[in-house]
Amino acid sequence: MQDQPLETLKYPIGRFDYDRDVPFAEVSRHMETIVELPGKLAELVHGLSDSQLDTPYRPDGWTARQVVHHLADS
Repeated sequence: MQDQPLETLKYPIGRFDYDRDVPFAEVSRHMETIVELPGKLAELVHGLSDSQLDTPYRPDGWTARQVVHHLADS
């Protein structure tokens, strides 16, 4: 993990692009994803150990536990 540039670790799918119009069909797909997220997230973390939940995804990054709590708070 340490060999990757920090930029790649911070933005694994690239920086957010907000300079475009978003078609309604795309917005609808995103809304569906948001609705499905809690169930999928619960499935993903079910059975993980405390050690796994407390592992950061990058140096000085949030742990899986922190990300899950952040998503719930959002």
